Amino acid sequence: MGQINRDNFYELVRSRKSIRQFKNQPVPADVLNRILEAATHAPSGKNRQNWRFFVVQGKKRDEYLQHSQKSWAGIKDILQQRLKPSLYEFTQRFFYTLGEAPVLIFAYSHNSTDERYLTSIGSVYMAVQNINLACVAEGLGCCTMGAPLEIKKDVDHFLGITELEEYKKGELELLCGVVLGYPDHNPPKAPRQTENRITFLND
Repeated sequence: MGQINRDNFYELVRSRKSIRQFKNQPVPADVLNRILEAATHAPSGKNRQNWRFFVVQGKKRDEYLQHSQKSWAGIKDILQQRLKPSLYEFTQRFFYTLGEAPVLIFAYSHNSTDERYLTSIGSVYMAVQNINLACVAEGLGCCTMGAPLEIKKDVDHFLGITELEEYKKGELELLCGVVLGYPDHNPPKAPRQTENRITFLND
């Protein structure tokens, strides 16, 4: 294994932040393929590599906007309580346009009785983190979204998942969406909270 520069690695991790506004610029296929390959190098329970990614672009991406707008209804009240008015309005616009992101990725877990449920979904989230870090390395921005879970059935039908045998057996589960593209803003990163987050136990 080649030598990995320690400082560069930690700078990459610290540089990751959620981007919600993108340039009108497509993501080249080779770049997107590298990002997805990075996802597949995540660890997984029993090495099942149980992630399933559905990549949406072009006209299909535009069609999804109506579903994104619907998902906003399920979380807007909570966000209104948590966000400043200006940030709330920005977030609402994001849901209606997805920040003009040219690529949407929907991450599913292929669950099975031969692996514990939380291990299966945890494996997929580790792969999604690889996507986040690969985007930074490629000069892209991304935002991982739980909002599609508000409209799970709609997303399943939109992607055609409902026709797959694994889905019919109850084995495919949507976990999150990721929007990505070239950043068109540079928002501040929220301060990291450290209090009561890490506990060391020693003899």
